[in-house]
Amino acid sequence: MKMLMAVIKPHKLDAVQAALADIGISGMTVSEVKGHGRQKGHTEIYRGAEYQVNFVPKIKLEIVCAGGMARKAIEAIKAAAHTGQIGDGKIFVLDVADALRIRTGETAADAL
Repeated sequence: MKMLMAVIKPHKLDAVQAALADIGISGMTVSEVKGHGRQKGHTEIYRGAEYQVNFVPKIKLEIVCAGGMARKAIEAIKAAAHTGQIGDGKIFVLDVADALRIRTGETAADAL
């Protein structure tokens, strides 16, 4: 099993969710986060005063899937989240040792 952690632009969430649903992945955890990478934030003007925004709003998705689905999920996220501009995001892939569905007691891939 693999865990995919994807950090994407907020306005791309619906497109990514639809792309994952098209390949059969429906479960995910979504968090609103802030951060910066190479873009290092930006400046904004509020009530005539300019100020520096160091952390940019992003969406973090966490998806656990069977190992064979990971590559398809990565490609779906990449295609749906791509804008070609700085700040499109990143995808991290981690190994998952085990999983347990609390309600039924199912484990491993059955728990997904």
